[in-house]
Amino acid sequence: MTEKHPLVRTFKSPAGLTASVALGVALAVGGTIGGIHLASSPATSTAPVADAAVPTLAPSSPATELPTLAPSVSASPSVSPQATRTPARASRGNTRAASPKPSVTKKPKPATTPVVGTGSCGASFYDQGQLTANGENFDPDSLTAAHLTLAFNTRVRVINPANGKSVVVRINDRGPYVDGRCLDLSRAAFAAIASTDLGAITVRYEILG
Repeated sequence: MTEKHPLVRTFKSPAGLTASVALGVALAVGGTIGGIHLASSPATSTAPVADAAVPTLAPSSPATELPTLAPSVSASPSVSPQATRTPARASRGNTRAASPKPSVTKKPKPATTPVVGTGSCGASFYDQGQLTANGENFDPDSLTAAHLTLAFNTRVRVINPANGKSVVVRINDRGPYVDGRCLDLSRAAFAAIASTDLGAITVRYEILG
């Protein structure tokens, strides 16, 4: 007895027949689409892609970490400008000039009144209020003196040789009328060169022109 193929047995039922037809159609359609795809695609090399297309990343290690870039301080290029000045020589190599001396302003010497006559004699003082020989009111506190012959308003320097003190008086009166004396000073003029307790002293005088 001849053995039946399982596919033949499937055709005996309606469900099996329908499944067989569907399978055949699927095989036919799949073959046709596959043929069209093979015919339309260009011939390509079936060689495997080189390993260089896919970069191989080495595992990072703590010693090869990327350095941290410090931010730039200035956006301008760090190009040093060329010096345009000639370096100055050391001052020690130059010849030193003498320091200017400050100019001293000399004070003008006071004009000296010429002396037209000298002498020595006794001098006394008086302090009583009265009119002088030239008509002035006598002032014992002013630097005046009386002389027998000198013109009025003549200036006389009276010097006390005992202490070197001197006073300049103006002749405005006549006197004294005592032997050995040639000058009668006001009280203030006598006190400038000696004590009034002395009453009279020997003086040296200079007649100023």
